[in-house]
Amino acid sequence: MRIKVINANTTASMTAKIGECARAAAGPGVTVDAVSPRQGPAAIESHTDEAFAVPGVLEEIAAGEAAGYDGYVIACFGDPGLKAARELAVGPVVGIAEAGIRVASYLGRGFSIVTTLSRSVGHTRDLLDEYGAARSCLGIHATDLAVLDLETDPVARATILRACEEALAKDGSDAIVLGCAGMADLCHDLSAQLGVSVVDGVAAATITVEGLIRMRLTTGKGNEFAYPPARLEGERLLSS
Repeated sequence: MRIKVINANTTASMTAKIGECARAAAGPGVTVDAVSPRQGPAAIESHTDEAFAVPGVLEEIAAGEAAGYDGYVIACFGDPGLKAARELAVGPVVGIAEAGIRVASYLGRGFSIVTTLSRSVGHTRDLLDEYGAARSCLGIHATDLAVLDLETDPVARATILRACEEALAKDGSDAIVLGCAGMADLCHDLSAQLGVSVVDGVAAATITVEGLIRMRLTTGKGNEFAYPPARLEGERLLSS
């Protein structure tokens, strides 16, 4: 089984960390390859960043189909290009926000999300509505750490821990969802320190894709996620 994990930004060190976390979660006999687009933003912190990231994500999906991958993870908490990726892929495509949110909903009455910038809170609420999980999310807490600060700021871990503590105290939640792929390596330490389950969407999405593949389930091609028609010369990617 081969799973391609796509970091939607172009920061190589973050891609490497995401790959390590995904491989640690995957079961025996699963090959996980972590990649990032050739072009795009170094971090995704706005709707504009996300829009510029999507073409690179779709290019990686198309390349993965040509290479025979069985399924895909989109490793950015905004789940950029998720629906379009499902149009291009036969195997399952899962975003880390969707997976993290769904997994957390199994763990208790409600969960909190701890994320990066305050400006991402509205988009996260939109995703919760779309995934039918708004009722289960008891709060979204921004650390106001920039995505790349997660790689370089020496107090980033302490800031995230404090935000998690505040979320649990304020919300009375049963679990925490980490709202950025760049936090993927923190979940086990945070769980031990907080005494609650802390969900990393990278691991959750990887295990979800693996399970769907083992069940021999594929993306439905009879309706909305059928292959898109090619209309313009510039749309070769979508027709390949």
